[in-house]
Amino acid sequence: MLRQMLLLSAVATGLPAFALAADEPTVHVQEPHLQGPRELQETTAKAVVQNYLDSWQSMSKALDQNSPELLDRDFVGSAKEKLAATIKEQKIAGVRTVYHDRSHNVQILFYSPEGLSIQLADDVEYDVQLSSGGKSLGTQQVTTRYIVVLTPSEVRWRVRIFQAKAQ
Repeated sequence: MLRQMLLLSAVATGLPAFALAADEPTVHVQEPHLQGPRELQETTAKAVVQNYLDSWQSMSKALDQNSPELLDRDFVGSAKEKLAATIKEQKIAGVRTVYHDRSHNVQILFYSPEGLSIQLADDVEYDVQLSSGGKSLGTQQVTTRYIVVLTPSEVRWRVRIFQAKAQ
């Protein structure tokens, strides 16, 4: 809840960056840089960013628990299919992965004229911990730029495309 309140406050006031709690990532939301004809409402921008950040939590839980159904709330289409395939491969190999996102630098790039998709870029830093049989096999720090496309559903924006470009 604190994370949501801080995020919404930062988007509304245009604060450059903020740290949430010790286990929460630092989030920087840049002014939208729209490459399209549709105007982006502030409430829509807030919801998109919040739902995107929530998707990281769902992804981490799904990969840690090897439970693809935990992706259902936040992912659709190819993003969900690729993550579900990764979970299936993990189960076969007998491993689990924990993603701990440390920081996000998010910017909304495109809002489709019909309002059916929003594209954003996120320069994210996170740790990936691999374990097997309850034993840690190692942790790797990663810095990556994600290009993400979200589409609206009944009550939230869901990640449809989740593509990483290593830096």
